[in-house]
Amino acid sequence: MLQIFLGFISAFLITILTTPLAIKFAKKFNLLDDPAKRPHPAHTQSRIVPRAGGIPIFLGIAVSTLLFAGVSFVNVEIILALTLLLTVGLLDDFLTEFKPLIRLGLQILAALIAVGSGIGIDFITNPLGGILFLNTHSLNFFGLGEINLIADIFAVMWIVWMMNMVNWSKGVDGQMPSITLIAFIIIGLLSFNFYNLGDPNQLIIAILSFICAGASLGFLIFNWHPAKIFPGFSGSTILGFMIAVLSILSGAKLATALLVLLVPAVDFFYTFFRRILEKKSPLKGDQKHLHHLLLERGLTHPQISLIYASTCALLGMLSTNLNSQGKMFTLIVAG
Repeated sequence: MLQIFLGFISAFLITILTTPLAIKFAKKFNLLDDPAKRPHPAHTQSRIVPRAGGIPIFLGIAVSTLLFAGVSFVNVEIILALTLLLTVGLLDDFLTEFKPLIRLGLQILAALIAVGSGIGIDFITNPLGGILFLNTHSLNFFGLGEINLIADIFAVMWIVWMMNMVNWSKGVDGQMPSITLIAFIIIGLLSFNFYNLGDPNQLIIAILSFICAGASLGFLIFNWHPAKIFPGFSGSTILGFMIAVLSILSGAKLATALLVLLVPAVDFFYTFFRRILEKKSPLKGDQKHLHHLLLERGLTHPQISLIYASTCALLGMLSTNLNSQGKMFTLIVAG
């Protein structure tokens, strides 16, 4: 409990202390969200706001991970992937936005780094009973080692999808760090429970989860309406990447993570296929996300963020008390 608490406090304080510095850095190097100079169809306000939120989030997670989760091969690979996402995000903030396909390719590269460290989805629980093993087909990768084809491809798809789902959920102030805070707490509590039940590997997952929760909470203080800083592409993809990775490392708790983030997930799928039916690029932004529709109905930024956070918390509490069949039923009905 002490390690978990110290990891949480460390990430929280590092994020809080470095966010003002990131705001100054963003202003100095013109990493700004200026609708007049950088118009985007998904903008929800006309204020000029610094974008480099990935810097304090990265520092909070990376430093606290090394201090309280240890220097292991997997942790180093995770930090390497986060460094790539931070670099891409800052370049995206500084330059004209990358083309969506380029950003997607770099996200896939970050996911491959994680999978290359051994993070893979070897099995998923069959809601109809039993276990579905995904690691039954392996290939020798040019003599460098064995890869589990289906398991690794599924893991890459899961990580990339989770990054984009969280990235699409940052439309109003406080929205994105609110939902990631809840998701990390739920994964952390489940991992700590499994640790108490006799699985020693779950302790590191619990520590990492609460480290990410601390970084989310620290950033939320500055991102709450009116936001003093935006997460940008780097901040949202870093937190989305960590949710995906921790849900895998904690024992394929994919259904749990999906249930906690059900509202953003449904919005993602609806938006993705709606754009295709409208003969538009599914990666091209617009103002028809759920948070945009709620703004049109007259809700404020804090109200929308609280709707997302409370719904994630409610579904998260349900997920801790449901078996696989219950989770699948809830996913379908609530979705």
